[in-house]
Amino acid sequence: MLTIDQIDLADVDFFVSGDIHAAFRTLREQDPVHWQERQPGRGFWSLTRYDDVLAAYRDPLALSSERGVTLYFGEPPPPEQSGFGKMMITTDPPRHPKMRQIVSRRFTPHAVKAHEPMIRQLAGEIVDDVIERGECDFVADIAARLPTAAICEMMGIGREHWGLMFAIANETVGRHDQEYARGRTGQEAVYAAQAQAHEFFAREADRRRAHPTGDLISALVHGAAGGAPLSQNEISFNAILLILGGQETTRNATSGGMLALIQHPGERAKFLASPDAPEAVEEFLRWTSPVTHIMRTATRDLEIRGKKIRAGERVLLWNAAANRDPEQFTDPGRFDVARTPNDHVAFGHGEHFCLGANLARLEMRVIFEEVSRRMPDIELAGPVERLRSNFVAGIKRMPVRFTPRPARAAAAV
Repeated sequence: MLTIDQIDLADVDFFVSGDIHAAFRTLREQDPVHWQERQPGRGFWSLTRYDDVLAAYRDPLALSSERGVTLYFGEPPPPEQSGFGKMMITTDPPRHPKMRQIVSRRFTPHAVKAHEPMIRQLAGEIVDDVIERGECDFVADIAARLPTAAICEMMGIGREHWGLMFAIANETVGRHDQEYARGRTGQEAVYAAQAQAHEFFAREADRRRAHPTGDLISALVHGAAGGAPLSQNEISFNAILLILGGQETTRNATSGGMLALIQHPGERAKFLASPDAPEAVEEFLRWTSPVTHIMRTATRDLEIRGKKIRAGERVLLWNAAANRDPEQFTDPGRFDVARTPNDHVAFGHGEHFCLGANLARLEMRVIFEEVSRRMPDIELAGPVERLRSNFVAGIKRMPVRFTPRPARAAAAV
């Protein structure tokens, strides 16, 4: 077992090559409210027990989102660059629910269900594009494409711009990975991606002002929070948030879920016998915990399990640790596609519960149904390459092979 002194949760390389779940197991058992400060001024608390993470999510006033939701060090960037206090995810009550209601009705189960034909069509096209080859990169060619396409369709973004949206998400979330940072600092990579996004969404917002449609960008442009319309900066930042949220959780849970099925043949056999069972999607989410942590900042002094947390200190809610807590989950280190109950926190909890959770679940169900039906013998064809990040459990590349089959269009001729 790892010792506490060997654990550095700020080391993004550890999340690529280390045994992060062994580290979380050590912290849950020995120091579930853990203070880490390897360098002066770079300290933070880590919560690794399910109950503590849940309680933190339920107290948005004592543990604020307005100073960022992912670990960073130094002074916070200015709001015009960070989006702090402007995006739904980085606002607190009472502002947060007022902003959220602008688009929340578009993500109810009923509203999302209406998009299922579109999502099934996209999923079929995605598999058609690779099925005759007998091999592909599961991440780039399948897992990433469906959520990108679906959220862009809902936002009214034309297909010619989907590649740009994919790149913006990669450079924002992958800012610590040199493939996406390309020699820049993480902050420089994020700001460059944001500049592209702001320019794009300013143009899109102008079009929606002149010609409103029923898409999500129009909802942001013509919506109001507490009676006041959103500023252009708020529109752009929340559009960026929809693009990021619409892609990252689903693509990483899909990639990680498929990897788990390949690595656990017995569970895969159970899944193939009933690929539409909702329990499987929930287990993919728990097992992968695609958003590894969410950060909060204490607004006042408080105490958790006897530890004194001071106002202004950062508190990390480790979803990945909470989702393997044996006090909440029976045999949590076992991948079980029939697990029930499965009250994971992969989508967070409380005020900031993931807005797109219903959409993500639908996308995952549809793409897994399509892949399991048309590529039942899919297997790894090379090493899996993980994203260098302690914020998302990302897989960059996952080469797979399968028996080539005719695409649907060709088969119908």
